[in-house]
Amino acid sequence: MEWRPIGGECLYFRCLVLLRFDSSSSQQGSELYVIWIRGDPREEVIQAWYMDDSDEDQRLPHHREPKEFVSLNQLSELGVLSWKLDADNYETDAELKKIREDRGYSYVDLIEVCPEKLPNYEEKIKNFFEEHLHTDEEIRYCLAGSGYFDVRDHNDHWIRVWVKKGGIIVLPAGIYHRFTLDSDNYIKAMRLFVGDPVWTPFNRPHDHLPARKEYVQAFVNKDDSARAVDAAAA
Repeated sequence: MEWRPIGGECLYFRCLVLLRFDSSSSQQGSELYVIWIRGDPREEVIQAWYMDDSDEDQRLPHHREPKEFVSLNQLSELGVLSWKLDADNYETDAELKKIREDRGYSYVDLIEVCPEKLPNYEEKIKNFFEEHLHTDEEIRYCLAGSGYFDVRDHNDHWIRVWVKKGGIIVLPAGIYHRFTLDSDNYIKAMRLFVGDPVWTPFNRPHDHLPARKEYVQAFVNKDDSARAVDAAAA
């Protein structure tokens, strides 16, 4: 009897397909077994993929062809943290309270981004989509709607991070990024901050800033060093 695994996966579940061969009897045959394994629950509200180079509407998904998804563990290697929380009960959510206490997020406010609710909408949505960095973390918790946070990977390629209701994302200080709504044109988000909020964006290039240098040292150079070690050991 022989088992042969055949891999496969989708967005929320991973699929293990086993093909069973029975050669011990005079009547040889095979049976197919499919096992679905639940993936990372965060992927129900946060998904990421590499972007194409198209100049089409920034609110479109902009998948590469074929699609290249990025795991949330891969995002964490860029310093991008994420959780899935209960957006319907954010005012009393113990898990959100713990995150705030553990990370020192003392400031909180709510913002709605859509043409009807955000003053100077066109100007602001244009500014949001300019590639920039901050000298502090950017923390956003999606309470309704959805939007795209684009971040640069180690090779300066764009990764699109789609955050939906219940997703909370932390972009580290010094990472180049940008934001846009998706085609639904609406997001309601909680903004969190350590101490008094500073929203100042520094449009690229601002590589001389200490926050950028610290980010590069902590995440970009660290990854380059790891690859060099792996290559030397090969």
